[in-house]
Amino acid sequence: MKKIRLEISGLSYSQTQSGAYALVLGESGGKRRLPIIIGGFEAQAIAIELEKMAPSRPLTHDLFKTFAESFMIQVKEVLIYNLAEGIFYAKLICHQNGANEVEVDARTSDAIALALRFNCPIYTYDSILSSAGILIDDNPDSAVSEPTSTYPEGQSQGSGAPASEGSEFSSKNKEELKEMLKQAIEDEAYEKAGKIRDELAKRQ
Repeated sequence: MKKIRLEISGLSYSQTQSGAYALVLGESGGKRRLPIIIGGFEAQAIAIELEKMAPSRPLTHDLFKTFAESFMIQVKEVLIYNLAEGIFYAKLICHQNGANEVEVDARTSDAIALALRFNCPIYTYDSILSSAGILIDDNPDSAVSEPTSTYPEGQSQGSGAPASEGSEFSSKNKEELKEMLKQAIEDEAYEKAGKIRDELAKRQ
């Protein structure tokens, strides 16, 4: 089956499911987008790596990378290979000592968080992108709709805390927000750091 390379196009609070985030993967060189609903912890792990934040202590995905590299294991590719009942399935394509290839099943959000840390490509099959993807037009302001039937991995509809309608940081200026972001990272308050990062992004 034909594989399509994906790039991370966006990560934001889900507007349709409370306590969740929408991760949007874009077709490399194409107009199709694949929205995936993920949990807060995984969203933080992805956002921290995207923003090149430096946690004071290693997070779970950082620990996995260090552990794997200690045994000469590299993640060479992430493949989103199936979609069943609104859940995406992924696997890590790993090489040990540059030779032995092993496939490891993983939640899609974890796989993407690791792909960022190992700097490896993310792929899916054309059939999955055709069935679950969304075609966007050339209008830069066009929004990507979220899937309505996909819940965060391991969660059910209605789980999680309600998303805040307004930002508690809207009254702060950019310098205050940057200082708060720095402090949040030092305190390992990554959920708060993610909210501050989103507020800063809105002002760019």
